[in-house]
Amino acid sequence: MSKDSSKTEKLLERIAAALERRYARAEEAKFTLDGADAFIWEADGAHLVPVKQVSALPLGLLKGIDRARDTLNENTRRFASGLPANNALLWGARGMGKSSLVKAVHAEVNKGQKPSERLALIEIPREDIASLPHLLRRLRTLNRRFLLFCDDLSFDRDDTSYKSLKAALEGGVEGRPANVLFYATSNRRHMMPRDMMENERSTAINPSEAVEEKVSLSDRFGLWLGFHHCGQDEYLAMIEAYAAHFKLSLDGEELHERALAWSATRGARSGRVAWQFIQDLAGSLGKTLQ
Repeated sequence: MSKDSSKTEKLLERIAAALERRYARAEEAKFTLDGADAFIWEADGAHLVPVKQVSALPLGLLKGIDRARDTLNENTRRFASGLPANNALLWGARGMGKSSLVKAVHAEVNKGQKPSERLALIEIPREDIASLPHLLRRLRTLNRRFLLFCDDLSFDRDDTSYKSLKAALEGGVEGRPANVLFYATSNRRHMMPRDMMENERSTAINPSEAVEEKVSLSDRFGLWLGFHHCGQDEYLAMIEAYAAHFKLSLDGEELHERALAWSATRGARSGRVAWQFIQDLAGSLGKTLQ
């Protein structure tokens, strides 16, 4: 090898090493978790987008879901304290506060905690579930505890990304990272449409095994918290709590009459309907919801 060739080779090696260090620093910068307690995972760029202000209601305002509220709060507190805790699936009726509960519990558990001890909430979009194993590998090396959250999680026919979720929840050979917990909400307990499961049963060589493959996903969640439609008393309790919290001065009887009329126009009673009524009421009274 000539002297010039040797110099060129060494120069190229230094350039390659510099580029590798720069790339590594850029990758780490994507996972800088300073200055925020909530993030959104973007799989395309493999980075976390900080959320400065989480839209979370005070935990005490969530009425009619007392058992689910207390169970999830206790599970999250254990995890934040370094104790064993379970992945949780919040399933059931639409508009009954499943996603609101996750955000409210996260905010409640972080109250009064030092910045280094605060849980980081990471929302992972449904369409990026296939990238979950990659995200877990990155989080495993970080000195912070993470609450991963996927809202409205469900799988349609021919969708195989649920296998990535199953593998991530089990953790494979390495096991699930000790600093990561996964919460998901879904309108269906097994996250699969009934016709999809019935089709698997009718066309598979071994129907029971085919269905078991789909149903077993929900078994990876240690906590199943069911949410059901609320009755009139629970609906009015939600309204009263919101009105008191936001100081919406209105006679109790009139408040109830207007709230029931609102639910009648929607054909439903739920936490979401109650919140929509409160927004309408606040607007009609010229008040802001702070």
